[in-house]
Amino acid sequence: MRQFFTISSIIFLQLIFPVKCNSTNPFSTANLFSFAETQYKSQNELLPIADTYPRTVNIKGELVSTKLDNWTEGFFPGCLWCIYDNNKQDAWKEMALKWTLPLEKLQFLTSHHDIGFLMYCSYGNAYRLTKEEKYKDILIQSAKSLCTRFSEKTGCIKSWNYYQSWDGKNKLYYPVIIDNMMNLELLYFASEATGDKHFAEIATKHAETTAKNHFRPDYSSYHVVNYDPETGQVLFRGTSQGFADNSTWSRGQAWGIYGYTMVYRFTKRKEFLELAKNLADYWLNNKNLPADGIPYWDFNAGQKGFVAAPWAVKHPVPAIQPRDASAAAITCSALFELSSYLKNDKKYYNAAVKILKTLSSPAYLAEPGTNGNFLLKHCTGNLPLGSEVDVPLIYADYYYLEALHRYKNSKAQK
Repeated sequence: MRQFFTISSIIFLQLIFPVKCNSTNPFSTANLFSFAETQYKSQNELLPIADTYPRTVNIKGELVSTKLDNWTEGFFPGCLWCIYDNNKQDAWKEMALKWTLPLEKLQFLTSHHDIGFLMYCSYGNAYRLTKEEKYKDILIQSAKSLCTRFSEKTGCIKSWNYYQSWDGKNKLYYPVIIDNMMNLELLYFASEATGDKHFAEIATKHAETTAKNHFRPDYSSYHVVNYDPETGQVLFRGTSQGFADNSTWSRGQAWGIYGYTMVYRFTKRKEFLELAKNLADYWLNNKNLPADGIPYWDFNAGQKGFVAAPWAVKHPVPAIQPRDASAAAITCSALFELSSYLKNDKKYYNAAVKILKTLSSPAYLAEPGTNGNFLLKHCTGNLPLGSEVDVPLIYADYYYLEALHRYKNSKAQK
């Protein structure tokens, strides 16, 4: 069950940290994966029922988990598969399967767009590492379910079924959020696995439509775009989880960087690669990006010219803006991949290494046995709802481990 807690209960001063190098435990993938094993072995033991999935902690530091009714359940088994991918120990494979198999029923989910997060992070990794044909079939069915939310009239996949803007003035019947870019990987996989181009065509059309409507001239991103379901006309651009309708929610920007880098992987279309680079440049060159490379939850929160959406009536605007290590982890992983497509790149690769080392420092990496046995500290889930502020988040850990793998592989190739 999702649990919320108020912003007033968070001590935001804890978010200002000097990033220190831990000389007794130098940065290395071996050390960091060993730490992940310690944390997740304990995490597994805390959850005896294999359909209750860890998500975060509450204000008391107690574990908050979800049933199969949310969007984050695929990340915990995904983390376990990442660890197995590193150590190839059967015990970790069995643990990953324990938490993957209960998700099988979700292959028929059509009520929202997050089936990509749910199934590709879990079964996608399971199939990649085991080549079990049944897992491929489950992924193909999951892709079919996602396709039911695509509309030829709008040219994109519907995210939520209904959403009302913060001011109550806009009723959104075909809302599309930038997060939806991440689900396209499932469709491209299904297209390659079956030879059916229809899956890839839907994915690419969604990417094209999003590229046209979700970004400003400076390559900052909107969180939510609403379409007229009959004409495809854009009716609204704004935010749900960001500071203001004209601001840039940092995790949304991260989804965009990652999403278009991944779309380029499958399509090899240069316009998608250029868009990924421009989105990354907005991030890396942003004057509001802290020196350690870990963004505030919104790039424009508290800045002149950006007025908090009406959520601030219920929740006070924080005097010190919290960081979001989850946005940093997503971007870090994306930058490693982006760099691999650019000959002699140093900018994106070095930026990824810097973020990874910062996340791996005592400022953001938990001490063993603490932090609800999650890896990363200081994430922001949904500040406008007063939910999950300055806490660990399971998806932050997933993309951190993925980034760690990509760093390890990049070093091995040099």
